[in-house]
Amino acid sequence: MNERLKGTGVALVTPFGNDGRIDFDALERVLEHVSTGGVDYLVPLGTTAETPTLSKVERADILKYVKSNNPKNLPIILGKGSNCTAELIDSLPDTDFDGIDAILSVVPYYNRPTQQGLIAHFSALADKSPVPIILYNVPSRTASNLEAATTISLAAHPNIIGIKEASGNLEQCAIIASQAPTGFLLISGDDMITLPLLSLGGAGVISVIANAFPRQISEIVSEYLSGKTNETARHFHQLVKMIQLIFLEGSPVGVKEAMRQLGICPNSVRLPLVSSSESLATRIREEIEKIRQIKKVDKTTFMLKKFL
Repeated sequence: MNERLKGTGVALVTPFGNDGRIDFDALERVLEHVSTGGVDYLVPLGTTAETPTLSKVERADILKYVKSNNPKNLPIILGKGSNCTAELIDSLPDTDFDGIDAILSVVPYYNRPTQQGLIAHFSALADKSPVPIILYNVPSRTASNLEAATTISLAAHPNIIGIKEASGNLEQCAIIASQAPTGFLLISGDDMITLPLLSLGGAGVISVIANAFPRQISEIVSEYLSGKTNETARHFHQLVKMIQLIFLEGSPVGVKEAMRQLGICPNSVRLPLVSSSESLATRIREEIEKIRQIKKVDKTTFMLKKFL
């Protein structure tokens, strides 16, 4: 199981039309784009999907659509979290877990539980879940940090197999990597710290930028995990500016704007988010052109090396 969830996962956006409804035609294009772009697994209904703005029916429809339009038959990790433990557990029987490899469950937000409360919450979920759990630590959104010692304690549960770490605290990540059980997945939850986290023993990334640039981020992670690290930092540096830009006005505002410019899906988001400003759109357009030029140069260099 754990080997299937190494590499690059994509935190899928939810495309909306101008009328605010889910654009399933665009979602099909997104799935085709990321799948042919080389990602290793799909993560629907995470925070990047604007899940708090989706109804229960919409969430079920999206999950059904992703499962039915998975061209490479990639593993699927389902985003499923709540700040009400009972409500989260009660929702499990209503979820179709056929074809789902694991749940990605965010630290309960707003009510700020203690570390003991977090252990109790995730243990209760793992006891009841029919599929394995990957913890999701993102203190900037939840106002609670899942401390390294807490993660290691939870890793002893047989149904908790990994953590998506987006705390930005590399010391915390290093402790998890060094003390968690063998096979426990330490996954970057922040595109910008993907390389540092991989260097600590990370298993990959659940990426936002992979919605727009799946080939680039997948190749970077694949290069590193296969030991071909000579050019990895240079390749990653080519994406750094774009990573900064897509988060400037909130996620997934920036990445949807990039996807609009690439012809993949509209840039519509649901309130309280608003679509990107013109100034951000311009900066993203300029950076897309730079990435395209880099790709042309790299391809030419490869061909020259091949025939020299």
